[in-house]
Amino acid sequence: MATDTPNAVSNESRLMSGADILVQGLVDHGVEVIFAYPGGASMPLHQALTRYKDRLRTILPRHEQGGTFAAQGYARATGKVGVCMATSGPGATNLVTGIADAKLDSIPLIAISGQVKTNVIGSDAFQETPIVEVCRGITKHHYLVTDVNDLPRIIREAFHIATTGRPGPVLIDMPKDVQLAQIIPDWEEPLALPGYTVTTPEAKQEQVNQVAAAIKLAKKPIIYAGGGIIAAGASEELRTLQEKTGFPTTMTVMGLGAFPASNPMCMDMVGMHGSVYSNYAINEADFILALGVRFDDRVTGKLSEFAKNAKIVHVDIDASELNKNKLAHIPVCSDVKYFLGELNKIVAKGEDISPWQKQCKDWKAADPFKYDEEFDGIYQQHAIRELWKATHEMDPIITVGVGQHQMWAAQFYPFDEPRRWQSSSGLGTMGFGLPAAMGAQIACPDRLVIDIDGDGSFQMNIQELATLYCEKIPVKVLLLNNQHLGMVVQWEDRFMKGNRAHTYLGPIDHLEATGKGGKPYAQERYPDFVQIAKGYGCGAATVKNKSDLPAAMKEMLTYDGPYVLDVEVPYQAHVLPMIPSGGTVRDMITS
Repeated sequence: MATDTPNAVSNESRLMSGADILVQGLVDHGVEVIFAYPGGASMPLHQALTRYKDRLRTILPRHEQGGTFAAQGYARATGKVGVCMATSGPGATNLVTGIADAKLDSIPLIAISGQVKTNVIGSDAFQETPIVEVCRGITKHHYLVTDVNDLPRIIREAFHIATTGRPGPVLIDMPKDVQLAQIIPDWEEPLALPGYTVTTPEAKQEQVNQVAAAIKLAKKPIIYAGGGIIAAGASEELRTLQEKTGFPTTMTVMGLGAFPASNPMCMDMVGMHGSVYSNYAINEADFILALGVRFDDRVTGKLSEFAKNAKIVHVDIDASELNKNKLAHIPVCSDVKYFLGELNKIVAKGEDISPWQKQCKDWKAADPFKYDEEFDGIYQQHAIRELWKATHEMDPIITVGVGQHQMWAAQFYPFDEPRRWQSSSGLGTMGFGLPAAMGAQIACPDRLVIDIDGDGSFQMNIQELATLYCEKIPVKVLLLNNQHLGMVVQWEDRFMKGNRAHTYLGPIDHLEATGKGGKPYAQERYPDFVQIAKGYGCGAATVKNKSDLPAAMKEMLTYDGPYVLDVEVPYQAHVLPMIPSGGTVRDMITS
């Protein structure tokens, strides 16, 4: 993606409206699709989009939040900027959750909002909200465009900021009169970002040498890799480093796919619902090479006890992350791809770590991810593992909602390549899975894209089924339907004596069991997702018998168009292992 100059800078010297300048700027920066919902304050922008329809595809989501997640799905699948747009007031505020989600997961996003005319801003005009103020803390940068002459520069700055350094969302708020104003644009006006570092930080050679020396002394080392590896396009460099050192490697939920799950030294996901073996390894390690991670609470638990005997090297492009949560012995502010490239030139094996490698393999063999395979119904883990068996050779993109199904998908659908896994990880936004899959499918029209979702999460943006049908987007949905808010139920069971506090999603008079030990299914399956999906024009079926699952999956995968497979699963299942919030490895629940 371009930084300070567009991919194909427009040299047109003609009178243009602000709306046309904005759309032309998107085209010049290589934007191929925009997810945009119209309204009164953004109508000139939508009229402009119709004039560029041969160069820029406009997708009409059925909710503005769905548009932000679809733009994220596009960005996460490609590494390019995702673009979404809404009108002022409620349209703009419906973008807020998706913007915050992109900020926490470091996703490059341009969010455009219409705004009331400049002469009535601050007067509580119809559909007015101060969206720049609302989003000040959840954007990487933001603009309220009050002078149309600034617009060509602002567009270039927005793309530059969204894509350089640590990626993130940028908001452009466009008053209606600015959209309508006409000028001859100056496409070459210099950027005006005096407070923004335009150079990518690169590790100093002495830092690289220091890390290489520390690697040689490690006896129980581990690589801890996060989403920064994927954002930097550094997966190959990570694999080269692991091959050179033989270090066991674990990943955050954002880092899945950065290192191949099929590698014997892959310790899979670490943290609250990570593998037993990865948590044991990082707890016992004497050296941690942390690459593009945040040391967030879902990984560390009790900070003072996390990896307390390890020497920590922390490499991140964002200096504010270094020593923020966990002090590092060697903090390195650098683009992680550059750092790994330089480290791989000089790194050499040091101490014999074969006993440590054996220990890690033994832990992995002793406590794999598992579930009761004798259960006569369909457990969520079983459905996901069967989906992996049926599809992994097709190299699909998997998106998820948020909840138990999200963690089970991370555990039971292993990835060997980056950008195959999309999860709302930092914000944990229910409703992410379906629209993210929509965006990923548009980015990769020849790929299989599957949303693994839960019924609670699915219903939060279920309206995007209409978008799938109308735009001919063949996303498949594996719906793990337990009639409950499963992750909250799990916490109720574990920490609140099974007291149900509004976590059942069906008719309250049909709830048969309010605590543990009840029947595995609610009495009535509600709502009927098959009828809903078919009402939206999608294919759909339901399955509850384990023996019928393979054929049902085959029907879903071969269906020509979007499809929802509603899988009846029990609500008593828990995601294990689990380290309670603020706990340590010693508190890990495994049964």
